[in-house]
Amino acid sequence: MQKKRKFLFFSGLIVVLVFALVYYGVNLTSNIGKTKDQVTAEDAGKQLSKLYSKISVSTAEPIKGQIDLNPADVGESLPDISKFPITVPNSTDNFVEIFSSTEKSGSGVDGWLTEVTEEFNKSNIVVDGKPASIKLRNIASGTAADYIKSGKYVPDAYTPSNELWGEMVKANGIETKLISKRLVGNVPGIVISKAKHDALVAKYGSVNVKTITEAIAANEFAMGYTDPFASSTGLNFLVTALNTFDSSDILGEKAVQGFEQFQANVPFIASTTIQMRDAAKSGMLDGFVLEYQTYVNAADLKKSYVFTPFGVRHDSPLYALGDLPQAKLDILTKFSEFVAQEKYQKAAEEKGFNALEDYKSELPAVDGALLSSAQKLWKEKKNGNKPIMAVFVTDVSGSMAGEPLNRLKESLIKGQKFLGKDNSIGLVSYSNNVTINLPIAKYDTNQQSMFVGAVNSLTAGGGTATFDGIAVAMKMIQDQMAVNPSVKPLIFVLSDGETNEGHSLKDIKELIETYKIPIYTIGYNANIQALQSISNINEAASINADTDDVVYKIGNLFNVQM
Repeated sequence: MQKKRKFLFFSGLIVVLVFALVYYGVNLTSNIGKTKDQVTAEDAGKQLSKLYSKISVSTAEPIKGQIDLNPADVGESLPDISKFPITVPNSTDNFVEIFSSTEKSGSGVDGWLTEVTEEFNKSNIVVDGKPASIKLRNIASGTAADYIKSGKYVPDAYTPSNELWGEMVKANGIETKLISKRLVGNVPGIVISKAKHDALVAKYGSVNVKTITEAIAANEFAMGYTDPFASSTGLNFLVTALNTFDSSDILGEKAVQGFEQFQANVPFIASTTIQMRDAAKSGMLDGFVLEYQTYVNAADLKKSYVFTPFGVRHDSPLYALGDLPQAKLDILTKFSEFVAQEKYQKAAEEKGFNALEDYKSELPAVDGALLSSAQKLWKEKKNGNKPIMAVFVTDVSGSMAGEPLNRLKESLIKGQKFLGKDNSIGLVSYSNNVTINLPIAKYDTNQQSMFVGAVNSLTAGGGTATFDGIAVAMKMIQDQMAVNPSVKPLIFVLSDGETNEGHSLKDIKELIETYKIPIYTIGYNANIQALQSISNINEAASINADTDDVVYKIGNLFNVQM
């Protein structure tokens, strides 16, 4: 009997042990199945709530403001043309002014046309019985096109990176005359990490825009490109991609559907090439767009990336603008002939130009009106099925009193026209404490009126608790995303960058990294380095607002990101 009891006892113990192993084994397996990101996100939620509970947060009474329903006027936001430097002044009274793209009219490796123009002005060339010269202004192709199209400032001539801008200017009713189809050779391309390039070749047999767009649509390739409203390479890539989806009608239903599928898997659109390169350095991207002349002058890129050309060549055409007198047309002709001399073309080679001469433009001529329509399509479809949810975090501390706060208000009032009606926005302000001036809601006419009213009501005073303001914005976004997760969150911080109260960057940096919310910073009389350290966490841009082109810059930023 005793043996039987022992047997039953040990049998029961074994059953309990087996049950325990099975039960805890299952739970262990399920815990192993949880990814580190899931656990981190859960912890981040608790940490954010804890931070939020320590911040003094109030909600302001809503105030409606008067809104202007007219479309955004790009020309109105452009600063005085003196903002853009004259890299070579005219040396005679008989001269022409040329707007030139930045990769050739700057200095160093980007100073080829600057140096050639200086030589031209020293050459005592006579036109119409008088010495002739060139006045060269360094200005990005897209920005130059905005000046010319708006009529705010029209130079005598224009040499953008590619012919697409010339077609757009022409389509806007500006009289153009092609003086030279090419001043110097260049090619746009997609720069791809060597490992990813090899993988694409192994699967698709070759690498070109068609295979790359297919790989992006299949979520096999993470690529970024630049703003097609401002960047020559970005505009070129947009129309090349649309042409790939349907060459017979780049704005037809088939092309639009292809673009939407492709764009849904594009993780990053940069406002500038510099921002794009910084994102690439972080390892976030498999590839990005760049001109060959920039690529070949960057040793780090040549070592680790492969260049694949696409689209229209960037051969810097030269256009005369408006009804110029014959003497000015003759100066431009003399200048294009001077530039074409062998010694100057060889000098261009030394700076990275005139390479890949065998590459022919793979895109047929595109009408300028069609290009403008492609830009509008991009604006409408770039976010795919993910509308933006953005919170504007405004510094109203004592150090912002006067001109900085006035410029902040002007930036938001004028920039809000670019925000997009399908998006949702909110506004908070901070000094010692944080105020929710406008809870997040869809940016319809009512919310737009509330936004304008909230901005106009901002007043300055007190300390600067920047990171408290950011923490509140993150909490607002996370609460909304719990209800509607299919949005793309953004935060815009407008500040002087000098934090002296509340939480520190160290306190919230891990949260920013976990939630992966890009934080764009705009500095007014600012510690720009402090603001850049916030933006750099998730590859966002930082703008210095202490310049007279801040409204134009912010309009471009909102146009790209919103």
